[in-house]
Amino acid sequence: MSTAVRALILAAIAENPVMIFSKSYCPYCTRVKALFDELKVVYKALELDLDEQGQAIQAALKELTGQSTVPNVYVNGTHVGGCDSTIAANKSGKLKELLDSSAPKPKA
Repeated sequence: MSTAVRALILAAIAENPVMIFSKSYCPYCTRVKALFDELKVVYKALELDLDEQGQAIQAALKELTGQSTVPNVYVNGTHVGGCDSTIAANKSGKLKELLDSSAPKPKA
């Protein structure tokens, strides 16, 4: 994995509370983005099929996560996984916990 591609991925994850590595034509990616839209959560989606480094990014993500498919979802720096994992995390409440983890904590 190239250092530049790894740096790009890590920066995207760090700079965006919700980062989705996606493909524009993927129905699973569309489903995950629709979920975040329903939750009124702002996300950044990097469409790998439209990015000149898309193949390299997807290969690097596989090295980082073991996941070769899209969507590849991160919430507040935590790898959630793909579509099924993200939907399951929403149903279990784990997604809300992850989304809330960056919110400022009220002072006691």
